[in-house]
Amino acid sequence: MDSRHAHVRVAGIEQESITDGPGIRVVIFAQGCPHGCPGCHNPQSHAFDKGNVMSQAQLIACVRQNPLARGVTFSGGEPFCQALPFAQLAQQLRAEGYEIACYTGYTWQELTAAHREDWQQLLQELDVLIDGRFELSQRNLSLRFRGSENQKILDVPQSLREGRAVCSCDERWTGQP
Repeated sequence: MDSRHAHVRVAGIEQESITDGPGIRVVIFAQGCPHGCPGCHNPQSHAFDKGNVMSQAQLIACVRQNPLARGVTFSGGEPFCQALPFAQLAQQLRAEGYEIACYTGYTWQELTAAHREDWQQLLQELDVLIDGRFELSQRNLSLRFRGSENQKILDVPQSLREGRAVCSCDERWTGQP
């Protein structure tokens, strides 16, 4: 991948999350989001001109600081607004053995129908995608790793192979054996 996109504008980093995927995870929050979902738990991440610009090397160093974390989650803001640098970051982290998950306000259908090369590159580097905008009317606090009932936890490699959205069957993600 092209190294010109080696920097990411981040809203913040959570070193020890247990709410953004199974196990202890490092969460990198993208800065900038076009969705503006009412009730969003991260409205400070919406502005595209805020946050901090960090290099890939800085972000990888942050992830490596936690020896217990085996997963990294991209959240937002909207990671797909910075798809190429997040794809590069995911590629490097996967090479080190991290599971990569990503939250997006876009649906699988929107991401794949757009035929955007940068979005496809990011999808190819993900293990799990939680798709769909947060819908306040469908808010459900009992859902595992999701905020509203319209959001799905997708197995990205399987979805790419089948050419359709395939929900994850991994009980670490679903809570269902």
